Amino acid sequence: MENYFPGVTLLVTHYNRSGSLERLLQTFSKLNCRFDGIVVSDDGSKPEHLNAVRTLAKKYGFELVTTPKNKGLGNNINKGQDAVKTPYTLYVQEDFVPQPAFATHFNDALAIMNYEQDLDIIRFYAYFPYPYLEPYGKGFSRMVYKPWPWYSNHLKFYFYSDHPHLRRSNFLQKFGRYAEGIHSDKTEYKMCLSVIQKKGKGLFFNELTTMFDQKNSNTEPSTLNRADWRESSNPAFLFLRWWYLKYRLLKNTFELATLKD
Repeated sequence: MENYFPGVTLLVTHYNRSGSLERLLQTFSKLNCRFDGIVVSDDGSKPEHLNAVRTLAKKYGFELVTTPKNKGLGNNINKGQDAVKTPYTLYVQEDFVPQPAFATHFNDALAIMNYEQDLDIIRFYAYFPYPYLEPYGKGFSRMVYKPWPWYSNHLKFYFYSDHPHLRRSNFLQKFGRYAEGIHSDKTEYKMCLSVIQKKGKGLFFNELTTMFDQKNSNTEPSTLNRADWRESSNPAFLFLRWWYLKYRLLKNTFELATLKD
């Protein structure tokens, strides 16, 4: 049975992982998923990867948007989103793999977006759940940003995420373009603040990894590196992280309060 999603473009950002991109597209094909369009935005990949992507474009019929040199995730998403012509965008980075349950839950998400005209985003994957949720239905919960300091979980600022999500294609017009020329974590964070400031509305899929899995192989590892101390289980580092998170809570609160339109 074909799973056709009208009004949706699959937007994939890619950088030097053509094998992962092929796996993503191949899996969607095996799941009989069809979109009104597919856009692959490449961030100045090496020639061998870019040539492989061009071959995939012929096979899967997607629009390839390129740049002569690497300009970072913000630029890559911006130029990819500019190429989208449909009302909705399913955004996925190339190292994710859709799971068998994808079609059922994505159909639900699309129906919700069609019904709830003020919803801006529905998130499908996360390492941790958004901390403040209200039950919505169909396996989704409404994300609620709570500005008061006694709601002290710093993850409340990550209302938006670069992980797989469905959004309206006017997202950049409403919340601004992604910041360019900075680290991808900061690009994501700045978009988070913008979405909160402009009172964005969104849902969160409760079963975190049911719709997508993230896979990085030895041949195509993740291109994102984070400081070791932030992920260490060493007691000294855990103590340092506790204080760091308190600082981040205050810093994020101040930055959001002073953010200009």
